[in-house]
Amino acid sequence: MPRISAATIGEHRAQTRDRILQAVARLSRVQGIDAISLTDVAAEAGITRTVLYNYFPDKVALLLAFTEQVTQYFIDSYEHELPEGASPADRLRAFVRLQLTGLLAHPHPGAADLSATLGPDAYQRLAEHVAPMQRILVEILESGIEAGDFRALDIPAAARMILAVVGAERLPLIRGDVTAESAGELVSEFVLRALSSN
Repeated sequence: MPRISAATIGEHRAQTRDRILQAVARLSRVQGIDAISLTDVAAEAGITRTVLYNYFPDKVALLLAFTEQVTQYFIDSYEHELPEGASPADRLRAFVRLQLTGLLAHPHPGAADLSATLGPDAYQRLAEHVAPMQRILVEILESGIEAGDFRALDIPAAARMILAVVGAERLPLIRGDVTAESAGELVSEFVLRALSSN
């Protein structure tokens, strides 16, 4: 790997950090997040483990940073893809599609397996980093109820159930049994029927 040239030390550090997170993204597609080691990441980023430790002291810190980046990418994509004045149903379809695309782009084990791998404290911190996505889902449900498109229900419980339905497509997606598009249509239709006020 060529050395990074940057005008300032701050820019150099930002570029190196970005290379590290890009390495995690590439490795997560091949190995899955839980199987990635710091040695793998350093090699993929073209740096030594010592340099990696200057940025991320352990795997948990690395995964937290990566999760934060993926979450921000999801939020930006969601906001960018939606036309002005999109209906609650269209917003829900976009949310489901982007969730499934993210599962396919960055395969990871289920919540229980990830908790076992990282430990409950680290898993809780990871869960807090993805909370903005849950807030988007809650806002979609609230707007649908307010518009009369969705029936009144326990919104936090409904959001958890919707995320569980999306998560149920994780293994079929990773195995290649379904595409993100077909899974998105199936999940969206299932969820929208459950939410329908008619």
